[in-house]
Amino acid sequence: MPMNAAKDTPHLSAELAAFAANLRYEDIPAPVLRRAEDLLLDCLASILAGASARAVQAIDRYAAAMGPADGPSEVLITRRRTSPLFAAMVNAAAAHVVEQDDVHNGSVFHPAAVVFPPALAVAQALGSSGRDLLVAAVAGYEVGIRVGEFLGRSHYKIFHTTGTAGTLAAAVTVGRLLKLTPEQMLHALGSAGTQAAGLWEFLRDAADSKQLHTAKAAADGITAAYLAREGFTGARHILEGPQGMAAGMSTDADPSKLCDRLGERWALIETSFKFHASCRHTHPAADALQQALRDNNLTEADVEHVVAHVHQGAIDVLGPVVNPQTVHQSKFSMGTVLALIARQGRAGLAEFDAGLDDPAVAAFRGKVEMALDPEVDSAYPQRWIGKVTVTTRDGRTVHGRVDEPKGDPGNTLSRPEIEDKTLSLGRYADAASEKELRGLIDTIWGLEKVEKVGALLARG
Repeated sequence: MPMNAAKDTPHLSAELAAFAANLRYEDIPAPVLRRAEDLLLDCLASILAGASARAVQAIDRYAAAMGPADGPSEVLITRRRTSPLFAAMVNAAAAHVVEQDDVHNGSVFHPAAVVFPPALAVAQALGSSGRDLLVAAVAGYEVGIRVGEFLGRSHYKIFHTTGTAGTLAAAVTVGRLLKLTPEQMLHALGSAGTQAAGLWEFLRDAADSKQLHTAKAAADGITAAYLAREGFTGARHILEGPQGMAAGMSTDADPSKLCDRLGERWALIETSFKFHASCRHTHPAADALQQALRDNNLTEADVEHVVAHVHQGAIDVLGPVVNPQTVHQSKFSMGTVLALIARQGRAGLAEFDAGLDDPAVAAFRGKVEMALDPEVDSAYPQRWIGKVTVTTRDGRTVHGRVDEPKGDPGNTLSRPEIEDKTLSLGRYADAASEKELRGLIDTIWGLEKVEKVGALLARG
């Protein structure tokens, strides 16, 4: 019997489904809607920046071979049109490759990459309004984040939460655009959850699986929602049932997280922007090292050794990457990220491209170690504290600390900073022209007034 099947116990999956199905534009506070626009623009920039990545191009060729040659939905990286499923698949893969898409700290989940690609693709197919798209995205964020929090730290140790919780987030997003009933939405969650997947083992081999995780989460979410509209049923207790996601994927699942203050606590505005072009687990230490070097007038040449004081999740994810073989794998190397910070003052796309085969970066990487820190670990994942200890060549020991890395809600990006990030990412590898990007910015800032969502970029 499901853990919540007793008459006096709420049916949590059904509560989530009802919330998502019944959410209205008028229910959502204006700051949440404006932040949803911010996150959408940030995501679109990451999609464009990922256009030239080999793994993304492989998925795009697959989509072109398997999907229709034309359709209502836009593949942003090529400007071609196809069905919603294949457009969302490619866009979601591209969103998650340059490591600049958003992250929710408490769930360790990247919502944008699995929410906005299906939202945009389906909205274009249905002719939905900008308001409809925003409501669907908010629903996807609120449900996906809570599922990630519910599954807990034990889940994240093995499973890539963006692939697992992300499948449900995508289903809810699309289900809201399809105007599913609460009962249909519950079935969409069931079908999404039974498909949810994504394992961290790919990091050891520098494999391309991370892009497949988001591509499949977006596509499988679309499949689950459209099937639910056709009367297809899914497990009604997919999250909390005795053979559901928590039972198979977690040892510390917390059912109280699933419906935590739905409609009162807006988890979307807790989401962080990524300032550095690397795994989020590297960001606190990167900011702390920047501070330590700046405050003590140190350069790369002054550094003998760096200890990054981290939480266990950082060790689990970053630890396997000892000698990165690709640019993408190097973004999961604490030593590489801190080397770029020390040498260049930043860890952006260009720095990673140039740093992979740089002997000086490799030499600095050898000076970096990670150490589990009780304070940092106990605060995680609600807070991502950054602490480093730097030993200098002349024998001094200096420290750096940040309590909110750049991009966190308390240290967030302003709209001008988001625009600058969009222009920088969008121009990477000539993915888009400045004119296209300026038009994209204007469109997203005025999205609530758009009556029918169409193509965002000119067809090539």
